[in-house]
Amino acid sequence: MKAYLLIAVLGCLALVNAQGTTKPTETLKNLNEAYQDEANAHKRYAIFAKKADEEGFAQIGKLFRAASRSEQAHRDAHKEAIEKLGGKAPAFTPEKVKVGTTRQNLEASLKGETYESVTMYPEFIKKAKEANAEAAVRSFNFARLAEAEHAKLYKNALNNLGKNAKIGYFVCPVCGNTDTKLPAKKCPVCGNPRDNWLKIE
Repeated sequence: MKAYLLIAVLGCLALVNAQGTTKPTETLKNLNEAYQDEANAHKRYAIFAKKADEEGFAQIGKLFRAASRSEQAHRDAHKEAIEKLGGKAPAFTPEKVKVGTTRQNLEASLKGETYESVTMYPEFIKKAKEANAEAAVRSFNFARLAEAEHAKLYKNALNNLGKNAKIGYFVCPVCGNTDTKLPAKKCPVCGNPRDNWLKIE
């Protein structure tokens, strides 16, 4: 009887250990999706920046360049999280970029950033927490907070299109946090010192 009990206990311990080392499959899938999304956003916003410059909206061009650099940080953070969780970042699959007028590009970008910050990333974070995938939670949260700020910046740019105030943009290269001014000492999201932030021209 004792032998059977011992075998049962050892079996349970083996199962727990196996579960603890299992890759969080759904979260890795979400990270791969987010990696592709951010890589494409990095490319798309760089193209939108050139279009804004061509149309004489230099301030909007600067905003799109800041967002592009931010998305690059998210892409890299997602890749790091994928590798920490035992996965391998997929090859980048570029999407065809539909370029409209600067107004149309801002409207499309606002819609996309709102969806990511309000719907996509919160869902991904929930699943990552359920899987105890802290690296993914961290990476997803970096992106969620930055995308929410991008949405605000795009909405303001749309509301003032043609009379946009000349302001600077600064991006944290670690988490992608984007602001119109440098933090007092360090990034409020990831703690990166202000001296490491990038000024976007």
